[in-house]
Amino acid sequence: MTNASDVASWASLANNPSIAVVGLGGAGCESVSDLLALGIPGVRAFAVNTDAAHLLRMGIEERILLGHRELKGRGSGGDRDAVLRGAEEGKEELLRRLRPFEIVFLLAGLGGGTGSALLPFLSRELRETETLPIPVAFLPFQIELETNTGRRDNVEATVADLEGMGGFLLALANEKLRRFESLPIHRVFQVRNAYVHSLVTSLVDMVENPSQISVDFASLKNHLRASDLSTLVVGEYHISEPERLVHEALNETLLDYRISEKPSVLVHLDGGSNMTLDTLDRVLQALRHRLGDPDRLVLGTRVRSEPSEVVRLTAVVGGLRPRTVRDALTRKSAATHPMPAR
Repeated sequence: MTNASDVASWASLANNPSIAVVGLGGAGCESVSDLLALGIPGVRAFAVNTDAAHLLRMGIEERILLGHRELKGRGSGGDRDAVLRGAEEGKEELLRRLRPFEIVFLLAGLGGGTGSALLPFLSRELRETETLPIPVAFLPFQIELETNTGRRDNVEATVADLEGMGGFLLALANEKLRRFESLPIHRVFQVRNAYVHSLVTSLVDMVENPSQISVDFASLKNHLRASDLSTLVVGEYHISEPERLVHEALNETLLDYRISEKPSVLVHLDGGSNMTLDTLDRVLQALRHRLGDPDRLVLGTRVRSEPSEVVRLTAVVGGLRPRTVRDALTRKSAATHPMPAR
């Protein structure tokens, strides 16, 4: 028999934040600040940096300063090794504060020292715990890589480390922001961070809230174990155009990725009470066509009590092909869609 203390205990478990977003270095912390402004209920936010002045002006409650002995509260100046030494010194505190969470999004701009060093470091350390790390890497503009060998080397080394680990890798190419070049610069990066917000909130909603066919945290981890390198895509579109919904999720994206010949996909569809089996079938057929008949497809659905003209798709696409930054950030690849025509 269930008593009041049981229910109170269950409610406590359900209300504990199980997902965190962590900004690493300047660009990562600024991105987390934008996510907070957009609203991410039930998610704990952290800022991690070697730059004390930058941390002090961040409106993020949980802040961690690294490398204060060697860097003395200053930026790293692109020195990945100095940041790694600071991370080793602060590892106990970092893990103490982050490992209670089931999922930790790690956001970092690549090219400088802090984000480039901390993103693979924390991804690797958290993988040794029960926590699932999701690295989100902001890849520099092409001109930065062409004119600064040090930044390019940092990016190459970081991406190689992350790809070698498998699991999640969400790589957003700043070069793709050129489609918004008429906007003020700060607004362009807000657009990118709004896209990151959609990725985070969609995954949180998928694993945290019950569905008719649920995709929970355990389902996600099992899928990742069998899928090697994976990314996360999201899309929303009118219920009458399921094929367009798939196109929006896979092609109209700031993510930079290439898939293998036989990928895997975990799909979650969220729609209103007017979402039909025909809608579901057309989405799945479009996914099979665009992904080349994937090896494995896991399905989740949520049908809400009220009708809606919009359907949301959240998909974990596994079986990505590792590649170098030189391949990923050429002008040609940045200007084309990430999915091959089939």
